[in-house]
Amino acid sequence: MQSFRRLASSSEAPPPADGHLPSVATSKLLRQNRDQALRTPGLRWTDEVEPGLAGNIVGGRETRKMNTYQSVRDALSTVLSKDDTAVVFGEDVAFGGVFRCTMGLSEEFGRDRIFNTPLTEQGIVGFGIGLASMGHTAIAEIQFADYVYPAFDQLVNEAAKYRYRAGGQFNIGGLTVRMPTMAVGHGGLYHSQSPEGYFMGASGLKIVIPRSPIQCKGLLLASIRDPNPVLFMEPKILYRSAVEQVPIDDYTIDLGKAETLIPGSDLTVLTWGTPVYHCETALHMLNTPPPGLADVIPQSLRGAKIELIDLRTILPWDMQTVVESVNRTGRLVIVHEASVTAGVGAEIAAEVQKRCFLKLQAPVKRVGGWDVPAALQYEKFNMPDTIRILDGILETLSY
Repeated sequence: MQSFRRLASSSEAPPPADGHLPSVATSKLLRQNRDQALRTPGLRWTDEVEPGLAGNIVGGRETRKMNTYQSVRDALSTVLSKDDTAVVFGEDVAFGGVFRCTMGLSEEFGRDRIFNTPLTEQGIVGFGIGLASMGHTAIAEIQFADYVYPAFDQLVNEAAKYRYRAGGQFNIGGLTVRMPTMAVGHGGLYHSQSPEGYFMGASGLKIVIPRSPIQCKGLLLASIRDPNPVLFMEPKILYRSAVEQVPIDDYTIDLGKAETLIPGSDLTVLTWGTPVYHCETALHMLNTPPPGLADVIPQSLRGAKIELIDLRTILPWDMQTVVESVNRTGRLVIVHEASVTAGVGAEIAAEVQKRCFLKLQAPVKRVGGWDVPAALQYEKFNMPDTIRILDGILETLSY
C-alpha cells in the first residue's frame, strides 16, 4: 500500500517554478512594454501645450525598465534638474538612503541640495515646513513610516493648518514628506506599520500611496508640485518586486483620482498599495480555484465579475468613483494592511453605506490587519493575504 501511495504521489506533475498563481513579478497589472507604458491612463506629459494635441503623440517618447525605488529616484532627479529651489533631506539620504531611492543624487546635484539630517523626525518635518514657507520645494524623507509619529504634531498642527491659519496669504504647498510603508513579512513592530489612517482627520494634508513604478513616478511628481503638503507613502516590498517600463519624460498623474484596474458588475474590491496584487491573486483563485480550494468555492460564484479599484490618493479619496462603482455592483470589499478598527476602510464604509444604502445587497466588508502590533514572529498572519481576501469576497457574494 505504501509503495502504491509513493507511486501515485510521484506521478503528479510538479508545479511550475513560478507557481500557479500570479505574483507581483508576473502581475498583469504591471506595464511591461513600451507601448503599454506610454498609454497608461491618466498620464499628463508636462511638455504638452494642450492635452490632446500633437504634444500627446507617444511615438517619439522612450521608456526604461525600472523598479519602484528607481522610479522614485528618477522623479527626484527630474524635479532637482528643473527646480533650483528643490532640496532633498532626511536620515542617510546623502548616502542613497536605506532603500537606495536617493542613490547618486548628492554627487549629481551637490551636498547642499541632498543632505543628511539628525535622527529627529520632528526636526525633519519642522525644517521642511520652514523651507517650504520660504518658497523652497522641500522633499523630506522619513526613513520608515513607523518613525513618523514624533513628527505628528508638526504635520497635523502645523503643516495641515498653515494655509488656513494664514487666511490664504501663505502656504507650504512645497512640502512633500516621503516614507516607506506597509509590511514585508519580517519587519516587526517598528518597520511594518501602515499609519495612513492616523492622518485621515488632518484637513489640509494629502496622502498618496502608489502601487507600481509608473504610478510612483507620476504621483510623486504630482505630489511635489501640488499646492498642498503631501504625505507620500511608498510600499517598501514593491521597491524591488514591482518592475515596469517607465516613461523617461516628465509626466504627472492627477491626485485625488482612483483607477479602475479590472471592470466588473457583481462586486467592488477597493484597495491601495501592496494589497492590490493580493487582490488580483484572490480574483484569479475565485475564477480558477487551485485543487486545494475547489471544494470550498461554489461553482455558482466562480464566474462572478469583480471590479478592482486602486484608490491611490487616500486623502482626499475619490468618493465619486467608488460610489459610482458600488451603486452598480451593490457590494463592496475594502482591503488594507492597517488595522481594521478606525482605519481608512471605516471612513470609506461609513460614507458608502450613507450614499449607496438603497443599492447595497450586502454589508460593506473590511479585510485588514488584526488589532494587534505587527508581530515579531508570524508577521504574515497579521497581513490581509490572498486567502483572507478571497474569504471576504465569498462571504459578501453569498450574503
